[in-house]
Amino acid sequence: KVLLAQAIFGNPDILLLDEPTNHLDIKAKDWLEQFLLGFTNTVVVVSHDRHFLNKVCTMTADIDFGKITTFAGNYDFWRQSSELAQNLRNNQNKKAEDKAKELKAFISRFSANASKSKQATSRQKQLEKLELGDMPVSTRKYPYIHFEPAREAGKDILTVEGLTKSIEGKKVLDNLTFHIARGEKVIFLAENELANTTLFKILAGELEPDAGFARWGVTTTQSYFPKDNTEYFEPGKYNLIDWLRLYSEDQHEPYIRGLLGQMLFSGEDAFKKTNVLSGGERVRCMFAKMMVTGSNVLMFDGPTNHLDLESITAINEGLVRYKGNILFTSHDHEFNQTVSDRIIDLDAKVVEVNTSSYDEYLGLH
Repeated sequence: KVLLAQAIFGNPDILLLDEPTNHLDIKAKDWLEQFLLGFTNTVVVVSHDRHFLNKVCTMTADIDFGKITTFAGNYDFWRQSSELAQNLRNNQNKKAEDKAKELKAFISRFSANASKSKQATSRQKQLEKLELGDMPVSTRKYPYIHFEPAREAGKDILTVEGLTKSIEGKKVLDNLTFHIARGEKVIFLAENELANTTLFKILAGELEPDAGFARWGVTTTQSYFPKDNTEYFEPGKYNLIDWLRLYSEDQHEPYIRGLLGQMLFSGEDAFKKTNVLSGGERVRCMFAKMMVTGSNVLMFDGPTNHLDLESITAINEGLVRYKGNILFTSHDHEFNQTVSDRIIDLDAKVVEVNTSSYDEYLGLH
């Protein structure tokens, strides 16, 4: 916030913002969006926040295929336009490939036939003139994230009653009570992020409450994505294949490498040591770890942190498809809006929020 204030101060002609929404809460992001919408000078921004880009940007510069291409629109306009352009290129090449295949088949069949030799020669000339466009290779790589519950859970997923917890003498959860039913995808909101993290640690069995209880349904199996995953990757005595084997029932290397490939660790990357991974790579590994469990309840404490746009899009789409329960917290507006179907506000005296969407909740607060 201090760095943002320094950049904004003095009404600059050009405002350069590199990931300005990182570490900002919901209210701060909303303020920044409103400020930039009213800012009359030029803004150049790099961000992984799709809602922010859609709200603020009127032009998008796409750096890919070794060049910069500009689109007169926001993030959604760029994505739709670039996908359309790629589909057109694919279709054009497919038609050319089919035509080439047809010509080659005719030439192969009739080149030795005297009565058809002229036609075969004509087809050969057509083939030589046929140009197959070189398909440019994108630098963007999308992981494939798919969670499949090994079994369906029963009606009762989670009951929390009177849950209370203090951290370093400060109460962060106070007499919290709620119930989760089958199929619900719930976002937890709190002014103090420690409240969310503390709740998730209690639900994952890593912390004991001071009072009250959290009881899982007997048919549930849980998988937990913590905000801090450091302990899972130190001291780096495993490569990624051996690391993922620790959590997988299927120990066969082709299966493990296939999953790692889905997370963009192909070839020699599968032999990386766990202690040399970047923040985004560790997050993708945690997703793979959760995928192999077959759990019917997924818990995420900040799943979009450290990820690029492609990975954020992949986890977003994967959780929209998921048929089990999801409990999560996130600062990504679009992620929250598209994944959640229920909101629990830990700061409210009555934790239940009766709104139909995350956008509606923000409109009321």
